[in-house]
Amino acid sequence: MQPSKDITRLLDIMEALRQPETGCPWDIVQTFETIKPYTLEEAYEVADAIERGDMDDLCDELGDLLLQVVFHARMAEEAGDFAFGDVVEAITRKMIRRHPHVFARSDADTPEAVKLQWSEIKQAEKAERLERRALRGLPEDADKGHLGSVQRSFPALVEALKLQERAAKVGFDWSSPEPILDKIEEEIAELREALASNDKAKVADELGDLIFAVVNIGRHVGADPEMALRGTNTKFRRRFGHIETELEAGGETLEGATLERMEGLWQAAKAIERQLT
Repeated sequence: MQPSKDITRLLDIMEALRQPETGCPWDIVQTFETIKPYTLEEAYEVADAIERGDMDDLCDELGDLLLQVVFHARMAEEAGDFAFGDVVEAITRKMIRRHPHVFARSDADTPEAVKLQWSEIKQAEKAERLERRALRGLPEDADKGHLGSVQRSFPALVEALKLQERAAKVGFDWSSPEPILDKIEEEIAELREALASNDKAKVADELGDLIFAVVNIGRHVGADPEMALRGTNTKFRRRFGHIETELEAGGETLEGATLERMEGLWQAAKAIERQLT
């Protein structure tokens, strides 16, 4: 078996790995549920490579993510549900259908018109999907209502953002960022009360309310909360790395350093960043 730029080689490799008699013992026993965490992990690693601007890693991580698609499709094919070709056909049909302004005739010639058109097409597709499920004897979608299209499987920050976006479409939204700041202060006060009561369940509940409000302010000012937090995580890594490097240079360890010592190095890292920017 040799590497190839042809997708069929990857499909052949996955088929070989899943062969009961001659395949890989690990790959053979995997299921949709056991592979699901790896699919999510690979998607995050793609995002990380993009964030770092590392094209070599991005190429590699996209390959890992593609493998996840092939893996799921292979298991589905073995079960007689669908195959990789069906996945490709489904997405090509969807993209052609959702872009009539490119592949057919349409009056949508502005980003706003395209977005409206996209929403209308999705609604038509949803109705057709429900009809197909009924013909196959499958139950209706578990989540109904206006918020039903927001997947519960999203990371919590993403789910919160999408719930707010969906609610905003029907006018359930703040008019400006300022009232949201007031809401954040209100949630902070309630969190303080919960902390004082030492009620862990109440603390968790109020913390969730606070995070939800913070997500909302991010949406209003056009700062994606997931990306904003990832940026902060990167900043934290960088500054903490400075603490570690400086301690090692002085023959000290993280475990032996006092909080005051580490805080001083943290502030020094911030000062360096300000000079560089």
